[in-house]
Amino acid sequence: MASLLIGRATSAAFWCSRPSLPFTSLLPKAARAAAITPLFSRQRAGFATKKVPAFPDSKMLNDHILTLSCPDKSGIVHNVTGLLAKQNLNILDLQQFSDPVSERFFMRVHFGHAETTESLKEPFAGLAKDLQMDYEIHPVSQKPRVLIMVSKIGHCLNDLLFRYKTQQLGIEIPVIVSNHPEFKALAESYGIEFHHLPVTKDTKAEQEARILELIKAKDIELVVLARYMQVLSPKLCEVMSGKIINIHHSFLPSFKGAKPYHQAFERGVKIIGATAHFVTADLDEGPIIEQRVARVDHAMSPKELVDEGSNVESQVLAAAVKWWSEKRVFLNGTKTVVFN
Repeated sequence: MASLLIGRATSAAFWCSRPSLPFTSLLPKAARAAAITPLFSRQRAGFATKKVPAFPDSKMLNDHILTLSCPDKSGIVHNVTGLLAKQNLNILDLQQFSDPVSERFFMRVHFGHAETTESLKEPFAGLAKDLQMDYEIHPVSQKPRVLIMVSKIGHCLNDLLFRYKTQQLGIEIPVIVSNHPEFKALAESYGIEFHHLPVTKDTKAEQEARILELIKAKDIELVVLARYMQVLSPKLCEVMSGKIINIHHSFLPSFKGAKPYHQAFERGVKIIGATAHFVTADLDEGPIIEQRVARVDHAMSPKELVDEGSNVESQVLAAAVKWWSEKRVFLNGTKTVVFN
């Protein structure tokens, strides 16, 4: 497993190196700072309007991400950072959270410059045992492999492929699967393998078996349901537990199931939203990774709600995939911890 990261320092350096915007040169210094603040806000959210390299530069080739969770107790940060220091490793970023409800501790550490991942396993093994720690170490330079599934609605797929092509997402997409043939040409235009796997009640088990074969053959680490309009079987959900992300076109737990925008229209809501969540056997009940909303009003038709919601869906799914690829998402029972 692997991770890619855009460090905050890198992001800041990029924006600071840009020439001043024309209108800001006429403003006082304090006003200029206020004028460019939204640019930084958008970049920190992960969706800058300008291209920002998502792949590590030469200085990050030996960087790693440590992710861990364990029963909460005193001394965890001291022990982990001390172990890294003994290995002459430099901590570049550290985020932590102690959950008083589950009594578990979560931490993400970006450090450099270890020669190999293997060289770190033995030093951490003893500490992991002592702290009852679940942990993984990911080379920043390696990109996780993602399989995308889609049906007939393509805005989320198109958005993910564009971000992938422009290096806004640090992932590999070796294969796209669909129960319809519509997006074969789109996949091939990106040089991505496309598999048309129709599904009926009678062929569902066979189709999902083929999906699992592709997951194994392509060394897939995450499956993304980019508006894949089929309910996965409990068996597939169990086999891929914690490794399937879905985008649901409503602000869960409201308006579950089919046609949520039409449900929202009938209720006259003033806000619509989208939810990216891990998939479980319980439909639309998996741990939530990200949610966003958009304001709507009484004058909007169901189609206008769908169009507005499509933009939110694309943003939410892309954010969830990005944060997952950067090893920022931790499962915590029926919830998640997200270091974003």
